[in-house]
Amino acid sequence: MQDQVRKILETAALEKGELELKFARLDAHEAIRRTAEAFALAVESRGGSIRLRLEAGDADIEADPLHVPNVLRNRIDNAVKYARRPPDILVATATSGDLLRIAVTDNGPGLGPEARRRVFDKYYRVPSGNVHDVKGFGLGLSYARLVVKAHGGTIGVQSEEGRGSTFSVELPLRRKGTGNARPGSGR
Repeated sequence: MQDQVRKILETAALEKGELELKFARLDAHEAIRRTAEAFALAVESRGGSIRLRLEAGDADIEADPLHVPNVLRNRIDNAVKYARRPPDILVATATSGDLLRIAVTDNGPGLGPEARRRVFDKYYRVPSGNVHDVKGFGLGLSYARLVVKAHGGTIGVQSEEGRGSTFSVELPLRRKGTGNARPGSGR
């Protein structure tokens, strides 16, 4: 419950531009490894696996060391919670120009066209009939979108019902010699 209240408050502050992000050098590969380790037991207890394919040559980003890892945790947590069979999760990285791409692919139920359009909307939850076996308020992906946007990045989803989903985050790579300049600040 405390985590949900914190998310509500942080989402509101992000929307108003009042949440102060603390930018620092963040090794995204290390953040991904730590996040995968944190979920390993939950995934393995359901007979699943988390695989990492960290192929980005450069994974240093200028990011808030609390909020960007929270985006990763949210996505992996959703992949575990919504899996109807043993979760199979792949976290992959690649670079494209001055961007780091982090893709989280799952074998969950996938999303139909309406859900894909609305999945990042605040309070939106994919309708599942009268079954409420997964708890939440529909804030996680809205929060993720706001955090990624505040870092000068983008987030998107590719999904098909019954075939799982891939959520991709693109964040600016850390420019060498910029100190703690905020992405997009020109410093």
